[in-house]
Amino acid sequence: RKVPHSPPISSAIVGPQLYSETSLQSIMACVSVTNVDVLNNPCDFSDEFRFEITFECVSPIEHDLEWSLVYVGSAESEELDQQLDSICVGPVPVGTNKFIFSAPGPDPSQIPVKDLLGVTVVLLTCAYQGQQFLRVGYYVNNEYATEQMREDPPAQPVLSEIRRSILADKPRVTLFPIDWNATEEETGGLIGFVDDPMDTNTMDSLDAMVM
Repeated sequence: RKVPHSPPISSAIVGPQLYSETSLQSIMACVSVTNVDVLNNPCDFSDEFRFEITFECVSPIEHDLEWSLVYVGSAESEELDQQLDSICVGPVPVGTNKFIFSAPGPDPSQIPVKDLLGVTVVLLTCAYQGQQFLRVGYYVNNEYATEQMREDPPAQPVLSEIRRSILADKPRVTLFPIDWNATEEETGGLIGFVDDPMDTNTMDSLDAMVM
């Protein structure tokens, strides 16, 4: 689906000693995300995700920005990741842009029962011409709404009683420098710079922090 122009967190930092002047100009970020507000948080487990995204376009770009939202169903296997939605935003004018990205909640039938409750991750990503240049990860805590159910959970999860809470003030941002002048056929993927990656293998240790 496609929404009108109007996007999150910071531009890529590229060491000029690694690139020629020409290639550096094409790799420096044309889009800088300045803010992401997490809306309807906390909410019920089945409620949709809503993000208000603000970004700055500092140079003209010809093509749409491709946004997606991924819910990590289990830290044990990427095969359980669910892409909740993806949208194309454009045309994108130079200047400040803002839009709301909404996506349905995850399909609980695709999540292992043992992973329905507790800490997981949701990933908000943006790409241009098939090149991912931004990933914002949020830790998500799913727990029962009442203290009684938290202390004595039923053998089978009761989805209607589970509340979802996103740690909106603790995002993990990963940035990738890309060639903004390349076509999608020329790229085929992201290019190597990573800053502050989200480590889904450490989610178990975060239970105490988000409770």
